[in-house]
Amino acid sequence: MITLYTWSTPNGRKISIALEEMGLPYGVKAIDIGADDQFTPDFLALNPNHKIPVLVDGDTVVNESGAILLYLAEKTGQFAPKRDDPEYWEMMRWLMWQMGGQGPMLGQAHHFLKFNPGKAPYAEERFRVEAKRLYGILDGHLKGRETILSGLSICEFAIWPWVSRFEFQQIDLDDFPNVRDWYLRLADRPAFQRGYSVPADVGPIPKL
Repeated sequence: MITLYTWSTPNGRKISIALEEMGLPYGVKAIDIGADDQFTPDFLALNPNHKIPVLVDGDTVVNESGAILLYLAEKTGQFAPKRDDPEYWEMMRWLMWQMGGQGPMLGQAHHFLKFNPGKAPYAEERFRVEAKRLYGILDGHLKGRETILSGLSICEFAIWPWVSRFEFQQIDLDDFPNVRDWYLRLADRPAFQRGYSVPADVGPIPKL
């Protein structure tokens, strides 16, 4: 049985959404990062970087959300092109864009715009502008497309949870209509709704 150590954050929801879409049975261990559960000895034994999510599958322990998504895609043969498929590197490009750009930069936007407003005007403006730039990149790619690749993939599982906090980032999704429509289509999927509520139901998926 897979065990997912997670909390109600975009990075945690990447994996619960993937597990739900893949139809894999799993158990959940809630790691309350507000209560510093990520610093307990038991959790640090799984991930010395003290970050969620962590996935344990038998004797295999995987941390870093992108690595977990790739592990699950390979395990199940779902939601990722094979190595000899031309789309494989397109998948990797968007997954790394999320891991290296969208996630970290939007996380900084959350820090300054949502949780510490008024303390660092320069940082607020910097990450507000960067958030809009990143949304613009995704919006341009999604023009005329239903999904990031030719079908639903781990790219959606990685990118969508960060878009679901558009309010934290002071983003008006109507300014990015292709992202808006993509986001809302995925928000209607039952597996996304179930995964969004792991490890606890904190309310419905934000809509416009």
